[in-house]
Amino acid sequence: MRLKDFLPFFLSVAMTIALSAAARAESLSLVGFGDSLMAGYQLPPEDAFPARLEKALKDKGFDVTIANAGVSGDTTSGGLARIDWSVPDGTKGVILELGANDALRGVSPEETRKNLEAMIDRLQERGIAVLLVGMMAPPNMGGDYGARFNLIYSDLAREHKLAFYPFFLDGVVTKAGLQLDDGMHPNSDGIAVMVERFLPTAEQFVRSLHKGE
Repeated sequence: MRLKDFLPFFLSVAMTIALSAAARAESLSLVGFGDSLMAGYQLPPEDAFPARLEKALKDKGFDVTIANAGVSGDTTSGGLARIDWSVPDGTKGVILELGANDALRGVSPEETRKNLEAMIDRLQERGIAVLLVGMMAPPNMGGDYGARFNLIYSDLAREHKLAFYPFFLDGVVTKAGLQLDDGMHPNSDGIAVMVERFLPTAEQFVRSLHKGE
């Protein structure tokens, strides 16, 4: 091959390599989509769950950004109404945490399930992976309600083949020292416990997204 013929080929290969390297250099974009537990109720922005999880993942060597799309008081109905515009194009994965306010308000578990499934379908149609975060109904809702509500998340995770974390408030829900004075929301120390317990699932989720690139 003569030099003048080789030059365009060389430039094409060099550009392909450069573009590939640039793509790898971009941070993996995630969104934490949920209610006040995700938003960081009464906490500084840097202490909210998405920010603390992002830092923990970066400390492990993962180049990720996690946008906080938590809205205090949000139900699964509210989440469904805003899922399309709250999760921007370019997002690779969503940590989906909703349903606690449904249970507190006594929303039918069947309605909660329908809304969550609709959100999952919309995200997957856009090619966005979902890490589903489970919640549990408060005991005062009764055994029948709890049994119907608590199975929603594991069932949806199995049926849609989702990454799954069974209970967002694991390790915090019964610990007064890890909660705000309202006895419902985690304080900064509580968020630290949540992130620590959630981190292995988040690492596995991020690795799966990299494999899918």
